[in-house]
Amino acid sequence: MNNLGKKVTIIGGGVAGLSAGIYSAMNGFDTQIIEMHSIAGGQCTAWDRKNYRFDYCLHWLVGTSKGAFHDIWKETNVINDETEIIDHEIHSQLFDKDRNEFIIYSNIDRWEKYLIEIAPEDVKTIQRMCKDMRKSALLEPFALPPELRSPLDYIRILPKMLPILNLVRKFARLTCIEYFDKLGFKSEKIKSALYAMYGERNFSALAFIFMLGFFNQKNAGYIKGGSLPLAQRMVDKFEKLGGEILYKKRVEKIIVENNQAKGVVLTDGTQILSDYVISAADGSSTIFKMLEGKYISKKVDFAYKNWELFTPLVQVSFGINKIIKSKSPIIINTTKDLKIGMTVLKYGYSFMNYSYDTTMAPEGKTTIVMRYESPWKLWEHLEGEDYKNEKKQIEKDAIQFLEMEYPGIAEFIEVTDVATPKTDVRYTGVKDGAYEGFLPARENMMKSLDMTLPKLKNFYMAGQWLFPGGGLPPSAQTGKWVVQLMCKKEKKMFILTK
Repeated sequence: MNNLGKKVTIIGGGVAGLSAGIYSAMNGFDTQIIEMHSIAGGQCTAWDRKNYRFDYCLHWLVGTSKGAFHDIWKETNVINDETEIIDHEIHSQLFDKDRNEFIIYSNIDRWEKYLIEIAPEDVKTIQRMCKDMRKSALLEPFALPPELRSPLDYIRILPKMLPILNLVRKFARLTCIEYFDKLGFKSEKIKSALYAMYGERNFSALAFIFMLGFFNQKNAGYIKGGSLPLAQRMVDKFEKLGGEILYKKRVEKIIVENNQAKGVVLTDGTQILSDYVISAADGSSTIFKMLEGKYISKKVDFAYKNWELFTPLVQVSFGINKIIKSKSPIIINTTKDLKIGMTVLKYGYSFMNYSYDTTMAPEGKTTIVMRYESPWKLWEHLEGEDYKNEKKQIEKDAIQFLEMEYPGIAEFIEVTDVATPKTDVRYTGVKDGAYEGFLPARENMMKSLDMTLPKLKNFYMAGQWLFPGGGLPPSAQTGKWVVQLMCKKEKKMFILTK
């Protein structure tokens, strides 16, 4: 496929790096990905323990049925004719400390009916909130990067996007708690459930409003098999196109001459020269370490100094020697101030029951995964025996909570696995364990960072650090976008090949 005679080096083999690699190889660039782990996928990963699979990433995927993201998933082999999509009727099931249940349905009409049944006094308020969510379903991501859009591209979508623009105008600067207060719910059940999930966070109201828009269209399904085969399908596509991945290699420095990226230096001293460098790695490491902080815009400087990061996660995975069915894929316990190990649970914890995916456990068995937030400051300096003892305590405490959720289950536990924020940092290099980068807050929800850095030529950034909220869709999209920009620079038509 190398008909350009130009080499591209991509730092990071996560979804953004794989996407950039696929489109780069499609368009005739000699493409090589440098990946620090022994497998590709980055945050989109899973691991096997005694025939159980413990998934770290995939809950749902925006773009499983249509739109610009769907096109990318088809083009990169994430979705093909053999891929099975599961659309859950229930998005999540919440319980408070008294075991009062609250359900979030994936279908907005059904959720609206459910909410009115439990709170008829809030019928108008509920209808207003659900109307906002239905409008959000009109959101369509652009296929082209901002630099390549014409005025006609904006004019073409303007009529359809007017309701979205109105939502942005009204709620862009509101947190969830401010939005809920503005709606004025009377029902204590609704208020307590919504406030428990989002109330104390600096979480954008728009992020909440958009949440069910894609689900309602059945455009945010779960891909059977989860993260590991998803990433591997991308690897297969990349290698089929002639791309190469160097595993267990880490980039120390980006080579720059006369303000032009010329390649990379690995931690073992190896130099790899190239015509273009794309970093799909951790944003902070790229800008402040690999580039030594020499190419920073005011926007980038402000973002990394001021934008809040996602609080990292602890994941406790269980292999259960029994079939355990669940009403919903995600169960959230919103009880505050519980404790697991050294972490006081500010927002409770969740269980994901993978009984709906037969690839996650042997026949007749079930994989269940517990997750909770744990601030990086608790982990940053934890080492040696202290770290091992903390993992042991987490396992012990987590089993007690699992037993509360599924009484009698403890005797069927075959495997337990604890992954901490330090696990994430060790295998992906992500800053402070912030698995999805910048938190989508009211200050930044509608903002993004540029794919280029000032005065630095032939260098691009891709990945979730460019968009608050992170996630797989924008990661893959920026991978495509940077190659479109490279093709423009090379005065070459961007093409798609099988």
